Amino acid sequence: MQKKLLALAVAGVLAAPAVAMAQSSVTISGFFKVGIDNYKIDQVAPPASRFFSTRSSTAGGFNTSETRVTDNSSRLIFGIVEDIGGGLSGIAQIDMRFAPDVGTLTAAGNTWVGVRSTGFGTVTLGRHDLHYGKQPDDIAAKAGALQASATSLMDYVWYGSAIAGATRTNNVVRYDSPNWSGFAFTAAYSANPTTIEADLASPVRKGNAYNFNPSYTASNFGVGWSYWKQKADAGGVTPTSATVTLTTAALPILSADQTSNVFYGYYTVAGFKVGLAVSKSKTETIGVGAVASVKTADRTNWTVPVSWSAGPHNVYAHYTKAGKDKAADSLGIGDTDAKMLAIAYVYDLSKRTSVGLTYAKLDNNTNAAYNFHNISAGGANNVVNPGEDPRLVALTVRHAF
Repeated sequence: MQKKLLALAVAGVLAAPAVAMAQSSVTISGFFKVGIDNYKIDQVAPPASRFFSTRSSTAGGFNTSETRVTDNSSRLIFGIVEDIGGGLSGIAQIDMRFAPDVGTLTAAGNTWVGVRSTGFGTVTLGRHDLHYGKQPDDIAAKAGALQASATSLMDYVWYGSAIAGATRTNNVVRYDSPNWSGFAFTAAYSANPTTIEADLASPVRKGNAYNFNPSYTASNFGVGWSYWKQKADAGGVTPTSATVTLTTAALPILSADQTSNVFYGYYTVAGFKVGLAVSKSKTETIGVGAVASVKTADRTNWTVPVSWSAGPHNVYAHYTKAGKDKAADSLGIGDTDAKMLAIAYVYDLSKRTSVGLTYAKLDNNTNAAYNFHNISAGGANNVVNPGEDPRLVALTVRHAF
């Protein structure tokens, strides 16, 4: 009898974790998105203007295009929710980014843990998309090529440095409000948006980043504003009078302080969607000692994305313009504007599988060095020098699960 009771007790103890685990739900989702594309650089700049590039070839005698198989941010997402009771839930997400073309797998996506309340909102800690990609451009989200997104101009400055990293922000504490009849906002703080904190044992000021993003969404339109403020953690690089120069490769490294505003909106009717976004961004070097800070970018860029859907047929396009940079003008560097046109046709084979054909062209003025977003993932030499014009043609397959 005692052995039977002991066996029941042991079985009860072993079963307890299973009961607790049953209260948490885990969902698995994501998508494959891979394409075959051709990337070409037109208007190849002469060697004398290659002060941003690691590409050492001369203007003649080297390839200016390549055809490759490219991952377009395929992902595997684990979503975890535990109902704690009283309108409170414990939540977590692991966003694994994998590349079927080369076989890599990392938790480089939006990965976080937190608590959600039906009345209070959501608080999470981890890694989040903040500020960048706010324009209502659907090419990247659908079967079009990721590189053709308006992010290519909207979230970069004239010499190629990214605003808000043009990727996930690290070390984030984020609050998402409830949805109040269409109105909601996000407020986030990062102890260091790029890597781990580096304040200790450093004589340079502490760094951080802030993001505030209110928005309003109705049945057929939406508007929003995103504000971003970043300063480098531990300074990153200590500039000297010799390195604070706009015609050296040191510039993108030095420009660690950022202030940016993005205003965006869209309207939909009868299968059509038209949007507008304006991005105003500034970057500045870090002044140390006798060296003064130097404003390295002060530009206003805008984009007009449009789309149309009817049954399995979808068309996505955008025209995006990067304005002349005021900071560069004040330092004697003109012609920093650029423009981009992208269009994609997507055919839905089913609810989960689609194929898309994308064309994108970016025209840089003499001293602008904009490139397609995330194009460096396709090869180490995919670098645009000032005045060069990249072009992309891609056939992409997407399968969601």
